[in-house]
Amino acid sequence: MNRPLTVASLLLCALPLGCRGALRLAPDDSATVLAEHRLDAPDPTIPGPYRVRTLYYGSGTDRRRAEYRDSVAIRTDPVDASKLVSIEPKAAKERKRYWGFGPDAYPLNGRVWYPEGDGPFPLVLVVHGNHDMKDFSDPGYAYLGELLASRGYIVVSVDMNFINGAIRGENDARGWLLLKHLEAWRGFHATEGNPFHGKVDLDRIALIGHSRGGEAVGHAAAFNRLKHYPDDASLEFDFGFGIQALVAIAPVDGQYKPTGRPVPVEDVSYLVFHGSHDGDVTTFQGLKQYQRVSFTRPGPWFKAAVYVYRANHGQWNTVWGPNDNGRRSGRILDLRGLLDPADQRRFAEVYISAFLDATLRGDRRYLPMFRDHRLIGGWLPKTMYITRFQESSFRSLLSFEEDIDLTTGGVPGVTLRGDSLASWKEAPVPYRVRDAVQDNNAVWIGWNNRIAGEDTTRVGPPASFVVTLPDTLAASWRLDRNAALSFLLAPTDAVPSPRKAPRDSAAAAGDSGREGKGKRPERKARKDKDGRPEKDREPVDLTIEVADAAGEVARVPLSRYGVARKPLETHVLRRSDREKQRFATLHELVLQTYTIPLADFAEANPALDLGRLREVRFVFDRTRAGTVVLDDLGFATPDPAFLADAAPAPGRPRPEESTTPHDGGTP
Repeated sequence: MNRPLTVASLLLCALPLGCRGALRLAPDDSATVLAEHRLDAPDPTIPGPYRVRTLYYGSGTDRRRAEYRDSVAIRTDPVDASKLVSIEPKAAKERKRYWGFGPDAYPLNGRVWYPEGDGPFPLVLVVHGNHDMKDFSDPGYAYLGELLASRGYIVVSVDMNFINGAIRGENDARGWLLLKHLEAWRGFHATEGNPFHGKVDLDRIALIGHSRGGEAVGHAAAFNRLKHYPDDASLEFDFGFGIQALVAIAPVDGQYKPTGRPVPVEDVSYLVFHGSHDGDVTTFQGLKQYQRVSFTRPGPWFKAAVYVYRANHGQWNTVWGPNDNGRRSGRILDLRGLLDPADQRRFAEVYISAFLDATLRGDRRYLPMFRDHRLIGGWLPKTMYITRFQESSFRSLLSFEEDIDLTTGGVPGVTLRGDSLASWKEAPVPYRVRDAVQDNNAVWIGWNNRIAGEDTTRVGPPASFVVTLPDTLAASWRLDRNAALSFLLAPTDAVPSPRKAPRDSAAAAGDSGREGKGKRPERKARKDKDGRPEKDREPVDLTIEVADAAGEVARVPLSRYGVARKPLETHVLRRSDREKQRFATLHELVLQTYTIPLADFAEANPALDLGRLREVRFVFDRTRAGTVVLDDLGFATPDPAFLADAAPAPGRPRPEESTTPHDGGTP
């Protein structure tokens, strides 16, 4: 029943924090994308065979935390972090009055979930991020502790509440404190009579961090290899722990920069995930650290990133909940579209549990899910995901970081050319926050296969973007059926105008003028009934071709290897005017990894000689017009387990591989 607005309701709507508009979410395609489950592995969220026990370790004198005062099973000595933490004198005095200690005597407190058994067991440390220091954060990861301990891991939720609150530049201390906890665990393992004597596998360690803690795990991995603190060499390091894996949950990045540079992370496996509706860290800052993770030698390492639509910042921690802006969240943030908290944490359980089994236990069955999340539709909450993946054998052909020449790649002799393109440019990949970029360059490629004129059905040959390899590269890189082509790609909302009509008679018969020189104006989007741009949500598709030196060609459709969605519309704030002030766009541009086994090309054309591969072509024949962002194209020879079930499921027809333009997508 429609009720008239009362004076009170009219006044409420007039207030800045009053009425909200209709809930706006991107159309959900998860019913289709996650319709199958093809990974042959046990559900990683099922509790394991171990009985879980718990205990606390810490100072035994904590003024504010009864569990670290009255319930400690193991007493630890405080550590001096004064060279890593700087607090304004008045604030330092107030904090010491509250806690009873300052940075020169920080406690090593932890709550532990561990399996009952002889071990040795892998060790996992979890650290929270910044939050109200009086609203203690460390209990909020019990769901991970209980699950992982039942599956054979010793899990510690580390207390760093005393470093929380209104202080800055302390993330190096967070990373250092994690390593001091590992020193304590080295002692637990070595000390007779300790509950963990002989039970800790110090060569199989993972660090998990949330928010500022997500940045701190990278600092810990970097410090673990150093002999001195980068900002003061008088502080010596002697760590050298067997840290094999890092997990960053909605991390910040760049709050600590040693010698003014971002922290490098080498030779560890790395998993990062972030929610689209994060009201605290409102951009996927973890992609910067993901880009910096490098592999200096062959190894079992890989890195993966997942963008989770409708996840927020706080629901990864049961204490924090939906309140990404503290107690004022309901007045500032639009919380209506968030994932159910249990679903959000189930995602964390799926990915973290499988990641630890893969990296600390060598369970290769879970590797394919990090390449393609569509393989685990039965485990994932029904929302949308964008995933990024790279393993240690990857070798880049072009990353668009090298120079300003649009026609050359990152390897000598690699050249690029466009055919009938409407636009072709290189630029930094932006975040949705105004004037913020991902510290990563990519190439923007636009096309429109329609020919301008009264006949709107007239179409020219499909546009293409071609990467040419040097004669000897395929042989020197040993490209064969065990290798894979890998690249990042994401569509945008930009739609170029139709091509200009060709001038000569031959072109008028159907040749579109294949050089495609110059820029063409992009067509302005139509408006919906509310005056907002009307956006086409149809996924983009195109054909990936490879050709050898003899001219043999093989082709596969991009859609076989992942969904190329248009950007996912995201509304975080209640007030649209504030959202427009803060955000340049209503979406985050997150590029998706596509991994195509070269064996699939060989299957499509058995005459193809992979050892003489000469070209990789992006042929824009399956969507009439659009723009994509392309980056990090290269080849890898991964563990074969990563490529398991890369083809369609048994009994499912292979996608049509014709290059005939179709009428789906952007007109």
